[in-house]
Amino acid sequence: MTNKTLSGKTALVTGSTSGIGLGIARALAAEGANVVLNGFGDAAEITQLQTDLAKEFGVQVAHHNADMSKPAEIESMIAFAGEQFGGVDVLVNNAGIQHVANVEDFPVEKWDAIIAINLTSAFHTSRLVLPRMRANNWGRIINLASTHGLVASAGKSAYVAAKHGLIGLTKAGALETAATGVTVNAICPGFVLTPLVQKQVDARAAKDGISNDAAKKALLADKQPSGEFVTPEELGALAVFLCGDAAKQVRGVAWNMDGGWVAQ
Repeated sequence: MTNKTLSGKTALVTGSTSGIGLGIARALAAEGANVVLNGFGDAAEITQLQTDLAKEFGVQVAHHNADMSKPAEIESMIAFAGEQFGGVDVLVNNAGIQHVANVEDFPVEKWDAIIAINLTSAFHTSRLVLPRMRANNWGRIINLASTHGLVASAGKSAYVAAKHGLIGLTKAGALETAATGVTVNAICPGFVLTPLVQKQVDARAAKDGISNDAAKKALLADKQPSGEFVTPEELGALAVFLCGDAAKQVRGVAWNMDGGWVAQ
């Protein structure tokens, strides 16, 4: 029987009912971690997802629908993880939203929501899980930033600001925990074919009068030299590595997995 590196640990992954978050949750569950899912969606579908994950990987799976823009709900989610599993050993801050507009046209409420969900929520989850991680002298915090935490794109000021800020939070957290068994790192994906990116593909296909496949290729050609999307499974494998002993001196990195995007 293969030894599972996260047996007995609990992972909380925000924004994990679909897309990247779900891919990472699956990878952590495959390594034996009990999982707290977070996110919105159809209640019956989420219940089925919990059942399927638990059966497939032989772990316990819970769900909390905290709105990541609301600190009180984040506190309730961390308390829930403590009640269900004793606390959080692996925290993956993945929840995020996007809006595209030039700075002078950017709706103020959209700016506030993006900063709250993409950046401030990671501060709240981190501050709430760190005391237990320090007490146990073991913990992993993984922040899902973006290539937009390293470089910018026009029309995405709030997202770029939040993701750059998330990398700054990662570095500060890594320094504060450097002499402990807790590590804090960021993963910076390029284009992943999530529902969010699919909307960009659909919009491009409609605007340019081209097929969906052609729109995907055009989108990738703009930024991602490999011409291939990053997958949630690949990101999950990187998250598992960052949780392992081989990565215990990987601290404060912003690890881009982007098909060459920021190498240009």
